[in-house]
Amino acid sequence: MTNFSLNTKIIYPDDDKIENAIILLHGYGGDGNDISSLSINWKRFLKNTVFLCPNAPEKCQISPSGYQWFDLSNEDINYIKDQSHNAEKILKEYIDEIKSNFNLSNSKICLSGFSQGCMMSLNTGLTDEDPYNCIVGFSGKIIDKDDLSKRIKSSANVLLIHGDQDDIVPCSNLLEAKDFLLRHKINIHTKIINNCGHNIPIEASSTALEFIKKNFNI
Repeated sequence: MTNFSLNTKIIYPDDDKIENAIILLHGYGGDGNDISSLSINWKRFLKNTVFLCPNAPEKCQISPSGYQWFDLSNEDINYIKDQSHNAEKILKEYIDEIKSNFNLSNSKICLSGFSQGCMMSLNTGLTDEDPYNCIVGFSGKIIDKDDLSKRIKSSANVLLIHGDQDDIVPCSNLLEAKDFLLRHKINIHTKIINNCGHNIPIEASSTALEFIKKNFNI
């Protein structure tokens, strides 16, 4: 078993040859096992792809059985920004481990996440000088647009998916993120799922799969 700095559920391809990686980041209070459910369907269509589903580095403040990428118990935006920057640093070091272990470049990696994991995918993916293959976010948002605007270093094909009935992270965040990314010349695709709350339904999973297949040229 490969050891990484973050406790990780790894789903290997049936073929031993690994050409691509998908890093799945769970939401606030979740864990790697939760988000790994996406790989059940995706694996059949994404040959030679390894799925890595890490637990975030901190135990969750409101759900001790789960984990958090950064603390949300304090709503001060500067506190949240600082905490998210710390999480980015940890995540980037973890991704470096993945690249070294599987001999992959960013161009062979899809960053994907749900809710807080989506926020981390956007911040981490767009502030690395080496572009990622693509970024897929479910039910998330940009943490701090002013902050990210100053730190963007690369582009990537981005897909954001959101439920129109999301009462945890309102769907308006998708529209704000789309506007922000377009203004920064990021190739952005969006999908709003009707009658959907804060979750990933089959329609969202299937839309994401087709997007990833296209970007991986599979």
